[in-house]
Amino acid sequence: MIGLLGQLFYTFFFIGLFNFGGGGAMLSLIQGQVVTTHPWISQAEFTDIVAISQSTPGPIGINCATYVGYEVMQNAGYGAFAGILGSTLATLAVVLPSFLIFFLIIRAFNKFHESRAFADMMQAMRPAVAGLIGAAALVLIFQVVWNGPRPEVSVLQENFPDWKAWAIFAVAFLAGITRRAGPIAVILGAAVVGLVIY
Repeated sequence: MIGLLGQLFYTFFFIGLFNFGGGGAMLSLIQGQVVTTHPWISQAEFTDIVAISQSTPGPIGINCATYVGYEVMQNAGYGAFAGILGSTLATLAVVLPSFLIFFLIIRAFNKFHESRAFADMMQAMRPAVAGLIGAAALVLIFQVVWNGPRPEVSVLQENFPDWKAWAIFAVAFLAGITRRAGPIAVILGAAVVGLVIY
C-alpha cells in the first residue's frame, strides 16, 4: 500500500508541476498518467470521474485528483480508509507545486512585473493553455491505440454511444459559443437532458 501511495503522490505532483492553464488543461495530463501510463483506472471510470468533478463545487483538476486518488486505492483492493488517504495525498500532491511556484512568483513579481520579457512570457503561454484544454476535450471523445507505426483512432463508445450523445454535445458546444451561456448552465442543462434521454 505504501508503494502505491508513493506512486500516487509522485504522479500527481508531476501533473501539478507541469500543468499550465488550470483544471481543464490538467485533464489530459491526468488521463495520460492514470489511464495510459499507470493503468490504475479504465477510460470509462475516468470519464465518470470527469463528469462528477465538473458537477461538484471546486476546481475540476483538484476534484478529479481527489476522486482518482480514492478510486485507485479502491481498485487496488484496499479499504475505505486507504481510499481517503489516497484522495488526500493526490489532492495535496496536485496543489503543492502550484503553491510553491506561486509563492516564488509573488516574491519575484514586484521585481519583474514591468519587464517586457515577463509580459512576453505570459502572453506566449495563452496558446499553450488553449491547446491543453482542446487536448482534454479530444481525450474524452477519441481513443488512440498505437499498434505499430500508425495509431488506430476510434470514438469512445462509453461517452458517445449514439447520435443523441453527439446532439447533446453539439447543442452544449453551440450554447457556450453563440449564446454565451455560462458553463454551469451548460453542464446542468446537458446533465438533465442526458438523464432524461438515457
